[in-house]
Amino acid sequence: MKQKWNSFFTSPQTQLKGWEVALLCVTAAAVLWLGLMTAQQQRLADSMLRLHVIANSDGEADQALKLKVRDAVLSRAEEWLQGVDSPAQAESILSCHLEELEQAGRQVAEESGMHYPVKASLEQVHFPTKYYDGFALPAGEYRALRVVLGEGQGHNWWCVVFPGLCVAPASEWQEVAVSGGIAASDVELMEEKETGYELRFRCLEWLDALQQRWKQ
Repeated sequence: MKQKWNSFFTSPQTQLKGWEVALLCVTAAAVLWLGLMTAQQQRLADSMLRLHVIANSDGEADQALKLKVRDAVLSRAEEWLQGVDSPAQAESILSCHLEELEQAGRQVAEESGMHYPVKASLEQVHFPTKYYDGFALPAGEYRALRVVLGEGQGHNWWCVVFPGLCVAPASEWQEVAVSGGIAASDVELMEEKETGYELRFRCLEWLDALQQRWKQ
């Protein structure tokens, strides 16, 4: 049997050419690299709780209101999440305050002359790649505090409610991220670097697009 296998791999019909071996090696390395990147994105997603605020419409007044509601939600959340050290704990706490967040949003809306419902929930949400001041987050599925204003037909506002990257100064976001439990190696994925930054995110966007198609 051993002799048969040896003859199979060494016969002219089955023996791989040099370029075929090289291609297989490159393909294997690419698959491994993409797998590691995907795992890192998932680990990053598991270490945070995003914020997703959806405006009633794209009208100027509704878009301005979206930002006011965002500020109100972040202010309340920052108060409740003092001392919290994990996204699971943050989600548990916020789940007990969803009605208060809705009331805060409605109050802001009414003060602006808008009288439509505000709905707050905790959900699994798909986020595109988003670039912020000094860092970025790759596309993928994240747990999120989702706040929908009125019909929810307007443009979104996306960020992170835990750790408090939305409210952290740009110069301190790494410190806030690490103190919130995000691994230093994952913080590197979020950092803007001169080399490799665009390539990593483009590859993750490509993989994410494939996953979204498979779900349809």
